[in-house]
Amino acid sequence: MTDATRGNGRAGQGSLLVSDARTARRNAAERRFRIYGLLAVSIGIVALVVLLVSILANGASAFRQTTIRIDVPLDAARLDPSGTRDPAAMAGVTTFRYAPLLREGLAATIAAAGIEAEVDDRALDEMISDESVAQLRRHVLANPDLVGQTVPVEVLASGRIDGFFKGRVTYASAELDSNVTPEQLRLAEELRNAELLRTGFNWRFLTAPDGSDTRPEAAGLGVAILGSIYMMLIVLALALPIGVAASIYLEEFAPQNRWTDVIEVNISNLAAVPSIVFGILGLAIFINFMGLPQSAPIVGGLVLTLMTLPTIIIATRAALKAVPPSIRDAALGLGASKMQSVLHHVLPLAMPGILTGTIIGLAQALGETAPLLLIGMVAFVREYPDAPPDGFFDPATALPVQIYNWTQRADPAFVERAGGAIIVLLLFLLAMNLTAIFLRRRFERRW
Repeated sequence: MTDATRGNGRAGQGSLLVSDARTARRNAAERRFRIYGLLAVSIGIVALVVLLVSILANGASAFRQTTIRIDVPLDAARLDPSGTRDPAAMAGVTTFRYAPLLREGLAATIAAAGIEAEVDDRALDEMISDESVAQLRRHVLANPDLVGQTVPVEVLASGRIDGFFKGRVTYASAELDSNVTPEQLRLAEELRNAELLRTGFNWRFLTAPDGSDTRPEAAGLGVAILGSIYMMLIVLALALPIGVAASIYLEEFAPQNRWTDVIEVNISNLAAVPSIVFGILGLAIFINFMGLPQSAPIVGGLVLTLMTLPTIIIATRAALKAVPPSIRDAALGLGASKMQSVLHHVLPLAMPGILTGTIIGLAQALGETAPLLLIGMVAFVREYPDAPPDGFFDPATALPVQIYNWTQRADPAFVERAGGAIIVLLLFLLAMNLTAIFLRRRFERRW
């Protein structure tokens, strides 16, 4: 019996035009349910906004870097004792001979600007990043004709000086910090007023390799970005064809029996296995048994392939099931074979769901950290991997591992770098999800 017929048909009872107590309770329950839903969505949006604001506030400054413009005298007697201008002979000169040149150049630049420096030579050295000495050496070896001249160079400021112009370091904190003094901060302000010091966009953050614990201002994501791209290429090349082929077989050709039921249950279980278990599996099989190199994209790609396969298989099977059976029946009725009906009709219609599931699986693999830690990709890597295929076997790291690595270091500047790396990772994930939306709409067919 419904509310419309309740009341044995007597007038004024059970009418659709007259609201009774039961209908009022039902309407009130529906209103409460809507309020609960809106409240849940609002809480989710607020939490997301707080998270994004926190990440941007901590990491946006990593995309800016403070540099100092110095006129450096490249003394030939120190840098090229042989006088041949041969880069091979000049390579024997270590960075210890370049460091005094930067300090002398900074002192001369300060004096030429009419600034009275209240710091000693050691304090001048500490205002310049140690990475700048190595950069100057590489620049001279690449251009030996510069030796004997005074050349303008733009060097990285130290992490504390850089943090001062980003609000991370203050005069009060400098009083308690053994790595910087208030006099150095005042000198840095005068250099900025003289337009010898500036804070601009930090391209090196996206292209440079990681920096040591004492050089946070030089740390970059170049190796991590390349390592992540190499691993995603391996995952895409292995997981997509294997996952799609397995899904087609299970959904279209495999007989329904006890063995296929066991396979389907195991696929569902593998999708729920913690990612660190796949890291243990990769360590045991790919490194200990097969002897593949640690901290290499090939091992990381294989581990992430195993982790991504169940996701791709489940998404592909769901896309194949969504294709109406009438499509298959029509193809078979016109004389097509089972394989032709699947490849020529079912698979193209399921392609949007397959591509979406694949990209979501890749995005999940891109953000994984635990399995990569177990196979050694947490190592400190300074050299860029070569181009594929040799680069797949070179040491590298990945974006989530680099974030983890930076959060474990003591210098506060690395926390800023970790926040910036999170922003880069989120941009990668956003681009992949937008690609999934585009491909789904591009290949979507309505019937």
